[in-house]
Amino acid sequence: MGLKTPAGILQEWDKAHFWHPFTQMRDWCAAGHDPLILASAQGAVLKDAAGKEYIDGNASIWTNIHGHRHPAIDAAIRHQLDAVAHVSALGFTNEPAILLAKELASLGSPGGLSRVFFTDDGSTAIECACKMALQYWQHQGHPERTTLLAFDGAYHGDTAGAASLGGIGTFHNRFRRWGYETVRISTVEDLEHLAPATTQQIAAAVIEPLIQGAAGMRLWPSGTLRRLREWCDHHDIFLIADEVMTGFGRTGTLFACEQEQVWPDLLCLAKGLTGGYLPLAATLATERLFESFLGSHAALKTFFYGHSYCGNALGCAAALASLKVFREEGTLEKLPAQVAAMQHHLATELEPLPAVGEIRQLGLIAGIDLVDPSQNGAAHPWEKQIGARVCLAARNHGLLTRPIGDTLVLMPPLCITEAQIHRAVRALRLGIEEICSGKTP
Repeated sequence: MGLKTPAGILQEWDKAHFWHPFTQMRDWCAAGHDPLILASAQGAVLKDAAGKEYIDGNASIWTNIHGHRHPAIDAAIRHQLDAVAHVSALGFTNEPAILLAKELASLGSPGGLSRVFFTDDGSTAIECACKMALQYWQHQGHPERTTLLAFDGAYHGDTAGAASLGGIGTFHNRFRRWGYETVRISTVEDLEHLAPATTQQIAAAVIEPLIQGAAGMRLWPSGTLRRLREWCDHHDIFLIADEVMTGFGRTGTLFACEQEQVWPDLLCLAKGLTGGYLPLAATLATERLFESFLGSHAALKTFFYGHSYCGNALGCAAALASLKVFREEGTLEKLPAQVAAMQHHLATELEPLPAVGEIRQLGLIAGIDLVDPSQNGAAHPWEKQIGARVCLAARNHGLLTRPIGDTLVLMPPLCITEAQIHRAVRALRLGIEEICSGKTP
């Protein structure tokens, strides 16, 4: 299916009206920049308005799971459209939301995560978890528990509360005055150095399990999550797991927490929940948390939080279909071969390059650090935007992805073939060679 409007006109209107996220719009709107218009897709491949194909190297900003236009998910959404697209969850309910809540609760049952609250995206899933934890302690007569513990390098979203948990100044320094009271540490070892008075004020601890995404795909040392769980248990502090990025197979298991046999008290899901089709998020909670909100209207224990599209029927139908695909296609069982293929090609294609520093991989997530060999492997000045330039060069070789600073990210849909993995890594190598060897200005 082609574009309904000529590409040149769309590009002009884009520059005139569309304010893009995480984008310096001066450069975007510059006369020499032609916005890439993606027009169609199939599986792990995207196609632009001119018909050129690209491997989706960041799973459409870490959301797509089973590939674009998966027939089962397409059919589920079309079927739901024939019934109703959306109804309010405030005072009403709908079948897809009920079925999805039941299924998510069954997935979280080993950890007792039996209650599901739907929102729209990762930030709001985090907001829910934080507000649930804080309000719980108010109900229990502990108003002093107003602090949340988070980690340096963390990213939990961009709404005011979620951003205040983040440990990356770019995202939250400007808005530091607004948000949650937060104590931030670097490692789990720092927990032992917290003053008892500080610990007694903590309502919950928040972590991205196994890997920090926006920090440059930074892997936690083995056992970090387990030690945090034990510390939370010892001090009766809730553990919030932010699996917005890591959930649904990215790390090799359905949830990253499983790899350290840890279950949180609150589990935040989004991005891949619908297979990358529609905005939908879920916060899973324990019965202990849920029951503290039960009471008379006069007690004001109700969780006064919600969104217009909570439990959206189309999104829930897509999520149910995605979970069914996991079961019927053996998605997780196929992952080890794909993970091994990525590891092999990263090692053979990229490790030998002088401009490549550390390569980190967890499941089908990889972070590749770019360094300056002329400066003994030091980092490039950030102003040079080497990572962005390499990704732009890789686009010419059929790969679309975005860097985190000078860390290249490769996180394709789980449906990617071994041949496509090879092509994706090869495109990164060619891009690195062009930019870092001085061949391209």
